[in-house]
Amino acid sequence: MNSEVILETDRLLFRQHRIDDLDAYCLLEADADFRRYVGGRPRPREEAEQRFAESLKPVKDRLSMLATVYKPENKYIGRCGIYPHFDVEGNAIPGEAAFGVYLAKEYWGRGLATEAGRAFVDLGFNQLGVNLIVTMIQVGNDASVRMIEKLGFELMHTEVGNYRSFYHYALDKTRFDNLEMW
Repeated sequence: MNSEVILETDRLLFRQHRIDDLDAYCLLEADADFRRYVGGRPRPREEAEQRFAESLKPVKDRLSMLATVYKPENKYIGRCGIYPHFDVEGNAIPGEAAFGVYLAKEYWGRGLATEAGRAFVDLGFNQLGVNLIVTMIQVGNDASVRMIEKLGFELMHTEVGNYRSFYHYALDKTRFDNLEMW
């Protein structure tokens, strides 16, 4: 594995974002289907560039949304990762992480999100010593619900909002250790 690669699966590699990912990142952020469940509206290029700048900060302890590359094509296809889970005051909760996966539309339906999820759940529990991994999924995003449940996450509650509502899922280390799929 090359030194820039932080994590790797059969078909995916995860690394720090680089400036040459910017155009692909901005294309994703401008795609209405991609943005439907992650913010609701396409982002203009200038706004996407501002968001991208955050991803160029050095990755600490492998807890970050990482550039996701589809190895058969050596192509940037999105971002995935586990990152610190924050409380309502914005403080990182010790021993907890949040999981996110955002892949380009043309890579949906190939099992890549599940493949990424397995890798990051394993990383969190078996290498980083995390005790709990959480995720939020916008109500209506049935494909993501199926994927997260396939990974063993359990629905904790549903947050109902005025414009968008979210499912809150969690997977703890004890449940993870007892899942037969791992």
